[in-house]
Amino acid sequence: MIRALREHWPEVLIEGALLGLFMISAGLWATLLYSPRSPLVGSLPAGLLRDALMGLAMGGTAIALIRSPWGKRSGAHMNPAVTLTFFRLGKVAKEDAILYISAQFAGGLLGVLAVRTALGPTFFEPPIRAVATTPGPAGSFIAFAAELAISALLMTVVLVLSNSRHARFTGWAAGALVMLYITFEAPLSGMSMNPARTFASALPSGVWDGLWIYLTAPVLGMQLAATLYTRAHRARKVHCAKLDHRGDCRCIFDCGYHEDEADA
Repeated sequence: MIRALREHWPEVLIEGALLGLFMISAGLWATLLYSPRSPLVGSLPAGLLRDALMGLAMGGTAIALIRSPWGKRSGAHMNPAVTLTFFRLGKVAKEDAILYISAQFAGGLLGVLAVRTALGPTFFEPPIRAVATTPGPAGSFIAFAAELAISALLMTVVLVLSNSRHARFTGWAAGALVMLYITFEAPLSGMSMNPARTFASALPSGVWDGLWIYLTAPVLGMQLAATLYTRAHRARKVHCAKLDHRGDCRCIFDCGYHEDEADA
């Protein structure tokens, strides 16, 4: 573990920073679009338009982070469920998986605390509540099923695109799904797909409703997607654990692109 941290600390810190930046963006945009104190709320009709603007903002944030130099360096997992999936697929070493997941939880929490410092009590008032993810009116079972489904679909798209000649579009597709999920799925589950993202909001806000859903469903959904993908293909067809492998950044994973270069 110490060796992995000594050798891979830049990627580990980047993973924490990326989710922290995502949470800062989520907190600021949610407050701007939904807080009764926001000057925009009175001029924006509640409902689909506001949700679509939030989805566009967060989808754009995801794309920017994945395609950024930092995202290309760490692989831009930003999610323990993603890291665990690539660990299961043999692309991430156990020590790196532990470090990545720890950084994701810490980075997400620091991002939420940064927004709290900037916005004060407004960030904790309803309906923002530190951008907490909670089950919708349909209940916990529907929220669990929705989280399972959206997580499985996201990982399926990531695996299919990132291991094809269209790999350069993986970040765009992931961001587009985030946009669509926030616009249309969020009323069912709050749209988490990410245990660290939910924990980061729950701890400072005290909103723990349905936490078990967000700790389990994203992991199970992405593991299901990996199982179906490896049955349809072969495990060795998963080239790498990066969502965007372009550029000359070093890769700390069990990377099939290195083998391809060696064979060339």
